[in-house]
Amino acid sequence: MPEYDAILSAPICRLGACFTGSALTRLDFLPPDASVSIQLDARARQLAHELDAYWQNPVHPIDVLFVPQGTPFQLRVWHALMAIPAGQPTTYGALAKRIGTAARAVGQACASNPLPILIPCHRVVAANGPGGFMHASSGAPLDVKTWLLAHERRAD
Repeated sequence: MPEYDAILSAPICRLGACFTGSALTRLDFLPPDASVSIQLDARARQLAHELDAYWQNPVHPIDVLFVPQGTPFQLRVWHALMAIPAGQPTTYGALAKRIGTAARAVGQACASNPLPILIPCHRVVAANGPGGFMHASSGAPLDVKTWLLAHERRAD
């Protein structure tokens, strides 16, 4: 497991946060029994505050400095993901068509997203169901995706 600058509580899991300077660069879903950080620095406190607001109101825009690290193609897909409104998921195929690429390539970029929730890859689903999440098609990752989609449907 990577070394996290903070481990935060979330409704369905824990979140491991990594920062580079003042920017959030990685956010990982961790098991619900992972130990939560007791003392948070200012960056982690702001992230925790913003995530708490999101847990209460799924349309809350999370206002933290974040810098995703990926290939130019991944960054293009991740930028497109940030334009998908909460509670209005799209399909891999529809997003691929919008940015001029293949659905499988969109899926791979989504699976490599280092900042889920902030870059809402969970808002992209398969044409016939939820699809995968974090390189998995079942288990805890899919449970998290399902929970996030249900949480955001409450915003409608």
